[in-house]
Amino acid sequence: MEEIRASTELPAKREDIELQTKDGQTLVGELALPVGIDPVATLVTLHPLPTHGGFMDSHLYRKAANRLPELLGVGVLRFNTRGTESPRGKSTGAFDGGVLEELDVAAAVEFASLRGLKNLWLMGWSFGTELAIKYGPDHEIEGAILLSPPLHRATDQDLLRWVDFGRPLHALVPELDDYLQPAEAAERFGIVPQAKVYAFDGEKHLWVGENATRRVLNKVADILLPGFGELPTSY
Repeated sequence: MEEIRASTELPAKREDIELQTKDGQTLVGELALPVGIDPVATLVTLHPLPTHGGFMDSHLYRKAANRLPELLGVGVLRFNTRGTESPRGKSTGAFDGGVLEELDVAAAVEFASLRGLKNLWLMGWSFGTELAIKYGPDHEIEGAILLSPPLHRATDQDLLRWVDFGRPLHALVPELDDYLQPAEAAERFGIVPQAKVYAFDGEKHLWVGENATRRVLNKVADILLPGFGELPTSY
């Protein structure tokens, strides 16, 4: 047994993928699935703001892909939105402030659906939460997990669409977030009856450090598989 660290990569079936959007862009990404079993759920991840360094390898998503297929039996689909570059490569097109990215979200969900993956959840981080909130109700998903939602581009009207959509919204909000802190988040998300806001004391927008990563991934595990308990810290 060895401690799971930031660089730990556990077994998974990993595949470089390309997503095709309705307007002809090619988005590069990776699909990580459990070895030998069908995933119990699949996270379609939406990364932070690419103009501020966000991409498919933003650390929480890289660690989720490295750990959750093996530890939780969950698939993780990561991709670069249009115009975004990472070690995996660069997606075609150009950043559009969350507008044409609607087509990027659609391409990712459609890809997962065509692969026969069940129980799809959107997981957004920062800018990615705006995409999840704005466009989630357009798709067959189980719900959305929101990490550090700023509620900047996503409006109350976007949130109100979730009332009729009826699927769960789970917002993980750092106590010391630069953009939206727990008290305001509870008020803003309060217009969606099924929304839940979780305050994380002492944490900041970027969830830096292994302790923050474990807190996030444990909450994700609890949302996807209630009663699972904490993820192992060694393997």
